[in-house]
Amino acid sequence: MRFLQSALRVLITLAAVVIAGVLVVMLWQSYMLSPWTRDGRVQVQVVNVASEVAGTVVDVPVQDNQFVHKNDVLFQVDPTRFRLALAQAQAALESAQNQLSFARSESRRQQRLTVYASEEAREKAENTMRVAEATLDQAKASLDVAKLNLARSTVVSPVNGYVTHLRLRAGAYVSTGVAQMAVVDADSFWIEGYFEETKLHAIRPGDPARIRLMGYDTPFEGRVESIGRGIADSNDATNNRGLPAVNPVFTWVRLAQRIPVRVSIRDLPPEVTLVVGMTASIDVGPESEQRSGLGGRLLEWMRDNM
Repeated sequence: MRFLQSALRVLITLAAVVIAGVLVVMLWQSYMLSPWTRDGRVQVQVVNVASEVAGTVVDVPVQDNQFVHKNDVLFQVDPTRFRLALAQAQAALESAQNQLSFARSESRRQQRLTVYASEEAREKAENTMRVAEATLDQAKASLDVAKLNLARSTVVSPVNGYVTHLRLRAGAYVSTGVAQMAVVDADSFWIEGYFEETKLHAIRPGDPARIRLMGYDTPFEGRVESIGRGIADSNDATNNRGLPAVNPVFTWVRLAQRIPVRVSIRDLPPEVTLVVGMTASIDVGPESEQRSGLGGRLLEWMRDNM
């Protein structure tokens, strides 16, 4: 009887050891081989906003970190001189129209006077009319430019997003093409994950992904959009003689390169606030949507803490 009890204890112990060993191997293989990374970053398109005309800022109706819609006014450059330029262009257009009307009348009069008018006079009248037509075209173009400059004195947001790093104030002078603020495009957030090259074989565009941001316990879903096709190579640099600067030191410990993978965001929880630069953990593959239970939580703990 004692022998059977001892044998039973041994069998139970061996079974527990085997199960624990299998579990450890499975967890370790999943940890080392499955396509996941803790090296992810929230990315976004940022639009640098600059004025296309120079002048003094008279109004800045937005505040730092404020949400704005597309075509909302960001700041206003003093429009006074642009309105004067528009009035001047309109007057020049009217003058050119009158000159052309007179030149056409004179050209027709010279054509009717075929007996009395010389060939030189008719050609002169014809050339005067052509010059007047060109002057009218130039006046129309100047009027369009004046209208465009007046419209550009009001700078609007090109996208829906958040005003960022606003330092512009009324009274400041802005130059053409110099960025005055940035707008974070609220419709362009994505996650950039940097995966070890040994895990790329298991990643394909269209694969589902599970994303967790540092500081938030709620994961959300994503989908692989694309895989980066190139990273920088330090051996590709050249020296001052135009020759490749190859690093003479090669270590036996070979570290896997990290390749950028773009992951789109789907079904973002309302309590999650996205900020560009935030750290994210990404788990790619169908199993990422199904992982649950003690094993899944244990694996997540290993990934977050090892």
